[in-house]
Amino acid sequence: MNKALIIGVVIILLVVIGVWVSKSAERQKEAAAKALADGQQFLKENTQRDGIITTASGLQYEILQEGEGDKPTLSSSVTTHYHGTLSDGTVFDSSVERGQPATFGVSQVIKGWQEGIPLMSAGAKYRFYVPQELAYGMRSPSPSIPPGSMLIFEVELLSFK
Repeated sequence: MNKALIIGVVIILLVVIGVWVSKSAERQKEAAAKALADGQQFLKENTQRDGIITTASGLQYEILQEGEGDKPTLSSSVTTHYHGTLSDGTVFDSSVERGQPATFGVSQVIKGWQEGIPLMSAGAKYRFYVPQELAYGMRSPSPSIPPGSMLIFEVELLSFK
């Protein structure tokens, strides 16, 4: 009798866990679909704004401040200050708020940055509007970035080598 009770409890727990996992996955899919739709709508409306430039890949950017001189390449190491938000303005990462510039290889970042950074000269400040396919797509690296999100970055290129 005790074995039957234990088996029954285990079966009930497995069913409850299965339902919970299924609901969680469903909520994640719904959130990703909403983020994708919201981002596409944002980018569509954003093209109507003055000063917005759209590349063939779909990256949108605006020049906030021109820089001078040469431009980095994919093989360059760059030092930037950046401020990253979702389309609703939620900040998910900011070297500006940390007070510490970030240095990285251009080839080591998301595709939107790989395309956008080489457009800039040192001293330039751009705002990138990065479609989800040039950002993280449906695989978010962080709970603060929902899967399918388009991202907005204000980037100041401080230097490069």
